Amino acid sequence: MTSEAMGGLLVLGAALLDQLIGDPRRMLHPVVVMGWLIRQLRCGIERWAGDHPMQLRIGGGLITLIVVIGSALTGWCLERLLWLPSPWGWLSIPVLSLSLASALAARSLRDSVLAVLDALPSSADGDLKPSRQKLSWIVGRDVQSLDRAGLLRAAAETASENAVDGVFAPLFWMGIGALLWMVVPSGPGPLALAWGFKASSTLDSMLGYRSGRLRWLGTAGARLDDLLTWLPCRLVMLTLPLVCPPWTLWGQRVQAAEQDGAADPSPNAGRSEAIYAHCIGIQLGGENRYGERVVQKPVLGAGQPTANVSLVRAVLSASSRLELFWLSALVIIQLAIIT
Repeated sequence: MTSEAMGGLLVLGAALLDQLIGDPRRMLHPVVVMGWLIRQLRCGIERWAGDHPMQLRIGGGLITLIVVIGSALTGWCLERLLWLPSPWGWLSIPVLSLSLASALAARSLRDSVLAVLDALPSSADGDLKPSRQKLSWIVGRDVQSLDRAGLLRAAAETASENAVDGVFAPLFWMGIGALLWMVVPSGPGPLALAWGFKASSTLDSMLGYRSGRLRWLGTAGARLDDLLTWLPCRLVMLTLPLVCPPWTLWGQRVQAAEQDGAADPSPNAGRSEAIYAHCIGIQLGGENRYGERVVQKPVLGAGQPTANVSLVRAVLSASSRLELFWLSALVIIQLAIIT
């Protein structure tokens, strides 16, 4: 089968594999390789730049170019290699699907959030340490002082924010790559674009902090990640209400999410949390602690119920429905182009 027709099927296969197996611990994950490369480049740049802001900014730009372009080119080369006539051509579909699945985090995000919920004690005075420990693996905030309500709010917020970063943004770029294959069969496809995005996301998670040298070193990676996530985030805002009835509230929910989310310093994080808050009916935001630093996040969905176990599960369920909606839309678009 030609690559023009296979792009959408590969994306579907990747989403299915992600749901079935998540991130197998015994396999070398592309993000681990990206992280290793970022650390090596950071050490070299910091030795050269020292504490000079301009040199750190230039170095951060070089790291971003090397990691993002290198990741995209690696994906592109793998695509071309596996589609060329070869004795191992029959491996192309499973290998490419598995490689694409490495850019998705729907299963791992769901399992991680559910692990926090499952670790919560049944009684109000039970031990919160197991739940705090599991939450600390997936959030950057200080969890040691969080009570039960704080743990539930943090779980809901990470489920809604990371749904865009870990599922819908890479899925968007996979879809763009699949559609590009239909126009330029030899060009970059879903894997090239997905790994390029994943590289920018990894750069942001490792270097995108406003402290110390990272205030300058991580600027390029953070801004690129914001740029590549901008459109997928807005598409989530527009489509999530379609899988959370009643649909008659679509305009009201989108408008309210834009109003609430615009108050967040991040161009994407606040909006992604806000649309979930208004679609699910849950209040998010408030005070977060990051070590000694206290950050007052804007309140999203003010006046709605605070987070509880059923509402956090509803956030995860909405993400699953939306992922199916996006995959169906990709197939319909491809079929419309082919016919």
